[in-house]
Amino acid sequence: METAATSTVAGMQRAARAGFGKPFEIRKLSDLMAAEITGIDLAEPFDDATRDAIMDALVEHHILCFRDQHLTKEQQYDFTVRFGDLEGHVVRTWEGGKSPLVHTVSNLDKDGNPTESPYTQGNFFWHTDKSYHAVPSLATLLHAIELPPSGGSTQFTNMYAAYEALPQHMKDGIAGLHAEHSWDASRNNTFSRPATDEEKAERPPVVHPIVRTHPVTGRKLLYMGHHTSHIVELPYGEGRALLYQLLDFATLPHRTYTHHWKLGDLVMWDNRCLVHRGMRDFDMTKHRRVLHRTVLKGTVPY
Repeated sequence: METAATSTVAGMQRAARAGFGKPFEIRKLSDLMAAEITGIDLAEPFDDATRDAIMDALVEHHILCFRDQHLTKEQQYDFTVRFGDLEGHVVRTWEGGKSPLVHTVSNLDKDGNPTESPYTQGNFFWHTDKSYHAVPSLATLLHAIELPPSGGSTQFTNMYAAYEALPQHMKDGIAGLHAEHSWDASRNNTFSRPATDEEKAERPPVVHPIVRTHPVTGRKLLYMGHHTSHIVELPYGEGRALLYQLLDFATLPHRTYTHHWKLGDLVMWDNRCLVHRGMRDFDMTKHRRVLHRTVLKGTVPY
């Protein structure tokens, strides 16, 4: 297993191979996934070698936490777009308009007050971002702007590890199966306000394999979450039960990492091999939790 020191050296060498680049330090946060990156200011411009070193680290560690960042929304946009095209969001704001490319994730109501019933509840259920798109997301970037005194954590599950832990007869049984994903199912599964007709038309149901192959590593993983409705090859009830069974198995505590946020953290994670959820581990009626979010477009799952 690679040590934290090896990761640090590898990151520096990757950026230096082109003869320039900004070296940065990487320290693993857990053996299963997640690494902390220090020594780089994301508000400053950087070259392609540094960009590639960051992407290499993301593929290796699945979650990257850049400490002590203080980005405006414009600066977060500029950093994100260095890695590809930004993805919009089907969800509407309190006022009914579409969320911007750099949008706010919070526990605030329409008047800006903390609430235990924010506009959408989907963040608190296991999911991989935008799996209800025909081309789901590559990565999500979340920047901590305001945090409660404690809590407000985000949990992640390694879906490589989940698939690899399945007994062979289960792997054989789910090979070739596909799940339907939709914004409508997501709203229903998370007890959120129903999807509007406009949202349903914008994001109609799509079908993805429940065993996905990561496009970079070639490794297989489980691909599901609360955006899924059922398995198309099985009777509706049987398919839903199997999806719940697999997700419960995947998200056992020893396959999860909990990120305890610090002010200024910018966390970037690989949606192609993880599911995640926000935690209700603080007084949501008293304390503010505000983060800025951007999402990178990915590729069609296979």
